[in-house]
Amino acid sequence: MKKPVKIIIEVVLLAAIVFLVYKIYSSIMQPVNFEKQRAYRESIAIQRLKDIRTLQVAYRSVNGKFTSTVDSLKLFYENGQMSVMLQVGSPDDSVAVMHTDKVKKSRRKITNEELYKMYLAGDKNLVFTIENKIPVKDTLFNGREDFCIDSLKFIPFCGEPVEMNAAVKMVSGVPVPLFEAKMPYKLLLKGLDNQLRINLDDERRTQNKYEGLQVGSINAPNNNAGNWE
Repeated sequence: MKKPVKIIIEVVLLAAIVFLVYKIYSSIMQPVNFEKQRAYRESIAIQRLKDIRTLQVAYRSVNGKFTSTVDSLKLFYENGQMSVMLQVGSPDDSVAVMHTDKVKKSRRKITNEELYKMYLAGDKNLVFTIENKIPVKDTLFNGREDFCIDSLKFIPFCGEPVEMNAAVKMVSGVPVPLFEAKMPYKLLLKGLDNQLRINLDDERRTQNKYEGLQVGSINAPNNNAGNWE
Protein backbone atom coordinates (compact mmCIF):
# COMPACT_ATOMS: atom_id res chain seq x y z
CA MET A 1 0.00 0.00 0.00
CA LYS A 2 1.34 3.34 -0.99
CA LYS A 3 2.28 5.65 1.84
CA PRO A 4 -0.03 8.58 0.88
CA VAL A 5 -3.02 6.23 0.71
CA LYS A 6 -2.08 4.74 4.07
CA ILE A 7 -1.89 8.21 5.62
CA ILE A 8 -5.32 9.12 4.25
CA ILE A 9 -6.84 5.91 5.64
CA GLU A 10 -5.25 6.54 9.05
CA VAL A 11 -6.57 10.11 9.10
CA VAL A 12 -10.07 8.93 8.16
CA LEU A 13 -10.00 6.23 10.83
CA LEU A 14 -8.76 8.69 13.44
CA ALA A 15 -11.52 11.13 12.53
CA ALA A 16 -14.09 8.32 12.74
CA ILE A 17 -12.77 7.32 16.18
CA VAL A 18 -12.89 10.93 17.41
CA PHE A 19 -16.44 11.27 16.08
CA LEU A 20 -17.57 8.04 17.76
CA VAL A 21 -15.96 9.07 21.05
CA TYR A 22 -17.71 12.45 20.84
CA LYS A 23 -21.07 10.81 20.11
CA ILE A 24 -20.68 8.39 23.01
CA TYR A 25 -19.65 11.20 25.35
CA SER A 26 -22.56 13.38 24.19
CA SER A 27 -25.07 10.54 24.67
CA ILE A 28 -23.78 10.06 28.22
CA MET A 29 -23.65 13.76 29.11
CA GLN A 30 -26.94 14.76 27.48
CA PRO A 31 -29.20 13.43 30.28
CA VAL A 32 -26.68 14.62 32.87
CA ASN A 33 -26.76 18.16 31.48
CA PHE A 34 -30.55 17.99 31.18
CA GLU A 35 -30.94 17.10 34.85
CA LYS A 36 -28.46 19.81 35.82
CA GLN A 37 -30.37 22.47 33.88
CA ARG A 38 -33.69 21.11 35.13
CA ALA A 39 -32.56 21.42 38.76
CA TYR A 40 -31.36 24.98 38.15
CA ARG A 41 -34.57 26.07 36.48
CA GLU A 42 -36.72 24.35 39.09
CA SER A 43 -34.90 26.16 41.92
CA ILE A 44 -35.83 29.54 40.42
CA ALA A 45 -39.38 28.44 39.59
CA ILE A 46 -39.96 27.05 43.09
CA GLN A 47 -38.92 30.33 44.70
CA ARG A 48 -41.33 32.18 42.42
CA LEU A 49 -44.18 29.83 43.34
CA LYS A 50 -43.33 30.25 47.04
CA ASP A 51 -43.56 34.04 46.60
CA ILE A 52 -46.94 33.66 44.90
CA ARG A 53 -48.09 31.52 47.83
CA THR A 54 -46.88 34.11 50.37
CA LEU A 55 -48.81 36.86 48.59
CA GLN A 56 -51.90 34.68 48.19
CA VAL A 57 -52.00 33.89 51.91
CA ALA A 58 -51.61 37.59 52.75
CA TYR A 59 -54.25 38.50 50.17
CA ARG A 60 -56.70 36.04 51.72
CA SER A 61 -56.05 37.37 55.23
CA VAL A 62 -57.26 40.78 54.04
CA ASN A 63 -59.92 39.85 51.46
CA GLY A 64 -61.20 36.53 52.78
CA LYS A 65 -60.44 34.70 49.54
CA PHE A 66 -57.66 33.97 47.07
CA THR A 67 -57.31 35.65 43.68
CA SER A 68 -57.03 33.99 40.28
CA THR A 69 -54.66 36.54 38.73
CA VAL A 70 -51.10 37.56 39.46
CA ASP A 71 -52.05 41.11 38.40
CA SER A 72 -54.33 41.28 41.47
CA LEU A 73 -51.46 40.10 43.65
CA LYS A 74 -49.22 42.79 42.18
CA LEU A 75 -51.85 45.47 42.87
CA PHE A 76 -52.25 44.14 46.41
CA TYR A 77 -48.47 44.20 46.95
CA GLU A 78 -48.03 47.73 45.63
CA ASN A 79 -51.11 49.39 47.17
CA GLY A 80 -52.58 47.06 49.79
CA GLN A 81 -52.31 47.15 53.57
CA MET A 82 -52.11 44.40 56.17
CA SER A 83 -53.25 44.39 59.77
CA VAL A 84 -50.49 43.73 62.28
CA MET A 85 -51.11 43.37 66.01
CA LEU A 86 -48.71 45.67 67.86
CA GLN A 87 -47.87 44.74 71.46
CA VAL A 88 -47.16 47.78 73.60
CA GLY A 89 -45.54 47.13 76.96
CA SER A 90 -44.93 43.75 78.55
CA PRO A 91 -47.74 41.62 80.04
CA ASP A 92 -45.11 40.32 82.49
CA ASP A 93 -44.57 43.82 83.92
CA SER A 94 -46.92 43.69 86.93
CA VAL A 95 -46.49 47.39 87.73
CA ALA A 96 -47.43 48.39 84.17
CA VAL A 97 -50.38 45.99 84.19
CA MET A 98 -51.69 47.46 87.46
CA HIS A 99 -51.26 50.98 86.10
CA THR A 100 -53.12 50.06 82.90
CA ASP A 101 -55.98 48.53 84.89
CA LYS A 102 -56.18 51.70 86.96
CA VAL A 103 -56.36 53.86 83.84
CA LYS A 104 -59.11 51.65 82.37
CA LYS A 105 -61.16 51.83 85.58
CA SER A 106 -60.85 55.60 85.73
CA ARG A 107 -62.32 56.01 82.24
CA ARG A 108 -65.31 54.01 81.09
CA LYS A 109 -64.94 52.01 77.85
CA ILE A 110 -61.50 53.33 77.01
CA THR A 111 -60.28 51.86 73.72
CA ASN A 112 -56.84 50.59 72.86
CA GLU A 113 -56.61 53.42 70.33
CA GLU A 114 -57.05 55.89 73.19
CA LEU A 115 -54.45 54.03 75.24
CA TYR A 116 -52.11 54.29 72.26
CA LYS A 117 -52.63 58.07 72.13
CA MET A 118 -51.81 58.26 75.85
CA TYR A 119 -48.72 56.15 75.21
CA LEU A 120 -47.57 58.48 72.44
CA ALA A 121 -48.30 61.47 74.68
CA GLY A 122 -45.83 60.18 77.24
CA ASP A 123 -47.43 57.48 79.41
CA LYS A 124 -44.98 54.65 78.71
CA ASN A 125 -46.23 52.57 81.64
CA LEU A 126 -49.11 50.98 79.70
CA VAL A 127 -49.74 47.44 78.46
CA PHE A 128 -52.09 46.74 75.53
CA THR A 129 -52.26 45.46 71.96
CA ILE A 130 -53.43 47.50 69.00
CA GLU A 131 -54.13 46.69 65.39
CA ASN A 132 -51.83 48.59 63.09
CA LYS A 133 -52.16 48.96 59.31
CA ILE A 134 -48.90 48.49 57.43
CA PRO A 135 -48.34 48.66 53.64
CA VAL A 136 -47.87 45.16 52.21
CA LYS A 137 -44.68 46.14 50.39
CA ASP A 138 -43.19 47.28 53.72
CA THR A 139 -44.06 43.94 55.34
CA LEU A 140 -43.40 41.16 52.83
CA PHE A 141 -40.09 40.27 51.18
CA ASN A 142 -38.10 42.88 53.10
CA GLY A 143 -34.40 42.44 52.41
CA ARG A 144 -35.03 40.10 49.45
CA GLU A 145 -32.81 41.54 46.73
CA ASP A 146 -33.89 38.81 44.29
CA PHE A 147 -37.61 39.62 44.64
CA CYS A 148 -39.20 41.37 41.66
CA ILE A 149 -42.97 41.82 41.63
CA ASP A 150 -42.97 42.35 37.85
CA SER A 151 -41.38 38.91 37.26
CA LEU A 152 -43.89 37.06 39.43
CA LYS A 153 -46.38 36.71 36.58
CA PHE A 154 -44.07 34.77 34.28
CA ILE A 155 -42.65 31.27 34.11
CA PRO A 156 -38.83 31.57 34.18
CA PHE A 157 -36.85 31.05 30.97
CA CYS A 158 -39.85 31.19 28.62
CA GLY A 159 -41.82 34.36 29.40
CA GLU A 160 -45.20 32.61 29.38
CA PRO A 161 -47.66 33.50 32.18
CA VAL A 162 -47.99 31.34 35.27
CA GLU A 163 -51.18 29.24 35.16
CA MET A 164 -53.21 30.28 38.22
CA ASN A 165 -56.75 29.64 39.42
CA ALA A 166 -58.77 30.29 42.56
CA ALA A 167 -62.05 28.83 43.77
CA VAL A 168 -64.21 28.23 46.82
CA LYS A 169 -65.10 24.57 47.37
CA MET A 170 -67.26 22.87 49.98
CA VAL A 171 -65.10 20.70 52.25
CA SER A 172 -67.00 18.74 54.91
CA GLY A 173 -69.87 21.17 54.49
CA VAL A 174 -67.67 24.23 54.95
CA PRO A 175 -66.73 26.66 52.13
CA VAL A 176 -62.94 26.68 51.78
CA PRO A 177 -61.03 29.17 49.57
CA LEU A 178 -58.47 27.37 47.38
CA PHE A 179 -55.88 28.40 44.82
CA GLU A 180 -53.28 26.78 42.60
CA ALA A 181 -50.37 28.08 40.52
CA LYS A 182 -48.70 25.89 37.90
CA MET A 183 -45.62 25.87 35.70
CA PRO A 184 -45.72 22.96 33.20
CA TYR A 185 -42.40 21.40 32.22
CA LYS A 186 -43.17 21.95 28.53
CA LEU A 187 -42.76 25.68 29.25
CA LEU A 188 -40.34 25.73 32.17
CA LEU A 189 -37.88 23.41 30.36
CA LYS A 190 -38.38 24.99 26.95
CA GLY A 191 -35.17 24.94 24.89
CA LEU A 192 -33.75 21.84 26.59
CA ASP A 193 -33.72 18.36 25.02
CA ASN A 194 -37.33 17.88 23.96
CA GLN A 195 -37.28 14.07 24.01
CA LEU A 196 -35.94 13.98 27.54
CA ARG A 197 -38.64 16.45 28.54
CA ILE A 198 -41.30 14.25 26.92
CA ASN A 199 -39.91 11.26 28.79
CA LEU A 200 -40.10 13.23 32.04
CA ASP A 201 -43.75 14.15 31.37
CA ASP A 202 -44.58 10.49 30.62
CA GLU A 203 -42.91 9.44 33.86
CA ARG A 204 -44.91 12.00 35.86
CA ARG A 205 -48.19 10.91 34.28
CA THR A 206 -47.39 7.27 35.02
CA GLN A 207 -46.89 8.25 38.66
CA ASN A 208 -50.20 10.18 38.57
CA LYS A 209 -48.32 13.43 39.19
CA TYR A 210 -48.60 16.83 37.54
CA GLU A 211 -46.17 17.33 34.65
CA GLY A 212 -44.45 20.34 36.15
CA LEU A 213 -44.32 22.38 39.34
CA GLN A 214 -47.45 23.29 41.26
CA VAL A 215 -48.34 25.00 44.51
CA GLY A 216 -51.80 24.65 46.05
CA SER A 217 -54.76 22.87 44.46
CA ILE A 218 -58.34 23.80 43.61
CA ASN A 219 -59.33 20.13 43.37
CA ALA A 220 -58.10 18.86 46.72
CA PRO A 221 -57.16 20.97 49.77
CA ASN A 222 -53.46 20.48 50.55
CA ASN A 223 -52.72 23.41 52.86
CA ASN A 224 -51.23 25.31 49.90
CA ALA A 225 -48.35 22.83 49.63
CA GLY A 226 -46.01 22.65 46.65
CA ASN A 227 -45.58 19.34 44.81
CA TRP A 228 -41.83 19.59 45.40
CA GLU A 229 -42.30 19.57 49.20
